[in-house]
Amino acid sequence: MTVDTTLTTTPAVVVPARAGRGTRLLFLRNAKALTGIGILVFFAILAVVGPWIAPMDPDALSSAILAPPSGAHWLGTDHLGKDILSQIIVGTRGVMIVGFVAGILATAVGVVVGVTAGFIGGAGDEVLSAASNIFLVIPQLPLIIIIAGQLPSAGGLTVAAVIAFTGWAWGARVLRAQTLSLRKRDFVEAARANGESTRRIVLAEILPNLTAIIAAGFVGTVTFAVLSQITLAFIGVTSVSDWNWGTILFWAQQNQALARGAWWWFAPAGLCIAFLGMGLTLINFGIDEFVNPRLRSTGLNARALRRRGIRPRIGFTPVVHEAEEDRA
Repeated sequence: MTVDTTLTTTPAVVVPARAGRGTRLLFLRNAKALTGIGILVFFAILAVVGPWIAPMDPDALSSAILAPPSGAHWLGTDHLGKDILSQIIVGTRGVMIVGFVAGILATAVGVVVGVTAGFIGGAGDEVLSAASNIFLVIPQLPLIIIIAGQLPSAGGLTVAAVIAFTGWAWGARVLRAQTLSLRKRDFVEAARANGESTRRIVLAEILPNLTAIIAAGFVGTVTFAVLSQITLAFIGVTSVSDWNWGTILFWAQQNQALARGAWWWFAPAGLCIAFLGMGLTLINFGIDEFVNPRLRSTGLNARALRRRGIRPRIGFTPVVHEAEEDRA
């Protein structure tokens, strides 16, 4: 019989992180973060070199119509004989460009609006907060569909700009709240008393303390942008001649790939979407554990805790397993 004994003195059982060279790279010692970064780097490299390593032109026709995976076509072909693997490899670039461009633009706008509103206060804060609230209550995806659908040519950069224009408000609200809590801290008041300029205080005192939040917001925006781009391509709002994973799913759905049993037409693209989303989510988890001191200590010493029979649970309360004692 296994007995779980909940300890109420959490700090007493958490092994402190070892000091030394490793503590300077705590984030890179996190298994979740390393796994997520590895997945993201893989897709980034594929986006850069994809057109050169694709086995063939993704638009090239062949006589192998709707052929299953084989030596000639590793992921099979579509209804026109086009190579699915080549479409996925070439289409990775469009997905990554839209995701990162939208993430950078939305994060930049969110930082400017959120930090400015939280630091200056007064009427400026009211105006910027009102603008953020307006964008927060507007459904993002329907607005993106409407805007992208009205544009004459909704290419990748255009879609990224539209997503950034509609996706900055959440990050701005979070940064405003954090800036409000930081601007009255002792170190900020000391810098102000020393005659530091507002620009110097914001850049040297406020922003460094918001780095992890900004990074988490950026990762979240990239995730939303990738899913939005794929959704727009899947429903046919953007050009279906520009290859990305959503375009592959669009043609598979239009030609009833599921009903025809052509799983290779949609499953690989779906797995790529899932793996990229998982990588971004793991990076976000890693950032969360890096920011939270209790999570950071537990994450860095997970193996030592398991050897002692301590398993962290929700709420970060260790649980001691006495299975060995019971067996004895």
